Amino acid sequence: MAAARKARIQRVTKETAVTVEINIDGSGKTNVKTGLSFIDHLITAIGKHAMIDITLSGKSNDGIVHHLAEDVAIALAQTIDKALGDRARVRRFGYAMLPMDEAAASVAIDLIKRQYQNVELKLDRDSIEGVPREDLEHFCRSLVQNLNACTHIIVEYGDNDHHKVEAAIKAFAVALRTAVEIDPRRKGIPSTKGAM
Repeated sequence: MAAARKARIQRVTKETAVTVEINIDGSGKTNVKTGLSFIDHLITAIGKHAMIDITLSGKSNDGIVHHLAEDVAIALAQTIDKALGDRARVRRFGYAMLPMDEAAASVAIDLIKRQYQNVELKLDRDSIEGVPREDLEHFCRSLVQNLNACTHIIVEYGDNDHHKVEAAIKAFAVALRTAVEIDPRRKGIPSTKGAM
């Protein structure tokens, strides 16, 4: 029987306090409280569509949205990375293109432990659901930068910025679900190098 792919991380700085618990092999149960409703909504969508259980609490110590969005994303990604362990037997690659009304986004993930990220959200408004555009962009970049993987997130088109961000996050979740899934045919590390 495979080891449980669970992890817990606490990230406490002068700016924020974030605690995250993850179960990669969960059912999509989430309990997310950061004080930023739209960020909570996006993280809940990741759990629901990646089928990962996420318990996350984040608190700002300095009242700065940028710091909280960044640290929540860093802690979430690092906890997923930790839960994946050596990444043996995973499918490794995941891809999804998802619509949300008039918007569509594509995401491709390779769980190889070589960090690379390309994020193109193509947002127009200065703020989406009370979160500054630059902080939403930074949330997404911090998430994929700390996942310890190669990730491309591209909004293909859309008119509504809320829909663009949500399509991107849901596509990320679906691609991640595929990539982290245990492949019953695979033995060991899914790389010709023998290491991720």
